[in-house]
Amino acid sequence: MSNPNPRLSVRGLLLIENRLLLVNAWPGRTDLWCAPGGGVDRGSSLPDNLIREFHEETGLTISVDAPCLVNEFHDPNGSFHQVDIYFRVTHEAGQISDHWTDPEGIVSHRRLVTRDDLETLRVKPDSLAEAAWGDGLIYDPLEPILR
Repeated sequence: MSNPNPRLSVRGLLLIENRLLLVNAWPGRTDLWCAPGGGVDRGSSLPDNLIREFHEETGLTISVDAPCLVNEFHDPNGSFHQVDIYFRVTHEAGQISDHWTDPEGIVSHRRLVTRDDLETLRVKPDSLAEAAWGDGLIYDPLEPILR
């Protein structure tokens, strides 16, 4: 039986020299890109979950700043529904490396992209550029999981 409740996830928007850090969204595939992050564990704060997930996927240590985007996505033909809360993050330690291994085996590629680069990539959510390079808090409701 599928979970009737939406899954909660946190993601971090890290700009390094005006380039956004993205990771592949599926194991071993690089045709869909997203911000680093993942599912929230009960009993741990959203920032603590994001610090853990960000490090697992990138090897970087971050500090968590203000939220900037709440994005919902779902499978219109299924039961999947996820709510992602995006935070601005600050790089504290570590270097991006192709040799870093995600312990969960999901992320295998990392890349820094400009806003122009982002226009040429398949990314989720659709409001990613606006959130990364904009100001304030955005709500992006119920976007289909894949296009």
